[in-house]
Amino acid sequence: MFEIERLPAGHDADSILLEVVQSARHFFIRQEAAKKVRNQDRLKEHSTDRHIGQILVRGLNRSDDVAYLERLLVESRHIEVKMAADAQLRAIALAKTVPRIPKSS
Repeated sequence: MFEIERLPAGHDADSILLEVVQSARHFFIRQEAAKKVRNQDRLKEHSTDRHIGQILVRGLNRSDDVAYLERLLVESRHIEVKMAADAQLRAIALAKTVPRIPKSS
């Protein structure tokens, strides 16, 4: 757990973290590893795991992710994943409707 927490933002340890995600370790440790995976697309194959699925959908926020989130909302058997996907879809929709204020120079 300590090694996972101390990884810097720009780490290159996704492969090691994915080994933890795929392991039989306690769900909390697997979730913490999933939170640190930089390439969220690599977590998509673990979306059927309710603990990893929740972490995955919270990291999806691009318009490109909408179709995937909608599919999870329909196909997932875990209510926690469905609720997280629904929340992310609402957040993406809201972000599209809120005008952006340009930064002043």
